[in-house]
Amino acid sequence: MKRKQWALLTAAAVLPLSLTTAAAADADDPPPAPAPCAYTAAVPADNFKGIPVFDARKAARPYSATLKTSQGAITVKMLTDKAPCTTYSFRFLAERDYFNRSHCHRLTTQRLYVLQCGDPTGTGSGGPGYSFPDENLTGATYPAGTLAMANAGPNTNGSQFFFVWKDTKLSPAYTPFGKVTAGLDVLQKIAAAGEDDQNGPGDGYPTLPVDIRKVQISTR
Repeated sequence: MKRKQWALLTAAAVLPLSLTTAAAADADDPPPAPAPCAYTAAVPADNFKGIPVFDARKAARPYSATLKTSQGAITVKMLTDKAPCTTYSFRFLAERDYFNRSHCHRLTTQRLYVLQCGDPTGTGSGGPGYSFPDENLTGATYPAGTLAMANAGPNTNGSQFFFVWKDTKLSPAYTPFGKVTAGLDVLQKIAAAGEDDQNGPGDGYPTLPVDIRKVQISTR
């Protein structure tokens, strides 16, 4: 099946398979997320790790993720209260080493100021084998330090995401699901080195290679 590039990413043809489940949890767990998530089988399925089974109580638990890259560490506080489906998916993939040994394949330096990552193929057309709906879009803005999902249109989220390294104006169509708490300087260093314009002026592969060596999840 032919792959398509996403708007900030890649499109995937959807196959019917939905799932929704919630497991029992300890009494001191946070309250469950307000709505269940549906993860739908989709292609492509690059570096396939399975399809998440949503657990509302686990999804509500706060966590941070540190991306240890070849250019430095970037730590993000995940918005589990506002984007539980998205943050649950990211954690699912990170805990299965999905992002390890991948690289950030796109940097934009004109009009849009983002670094895009999360594609194990490094082509901008890769995906995890499932998609899920948008979240947290009402009034969404994209200041520096935002972590958001790239997509191929409404409700086509997969594995690709982008960091905003400088305040950027975007339509509220990309789920914000995290905020950088450390490492914004790393993103700005990467941006300052520029890109190769392969997608057009101010849009291409980062001059400084950004290899994701590991994503560490912390619940502290």
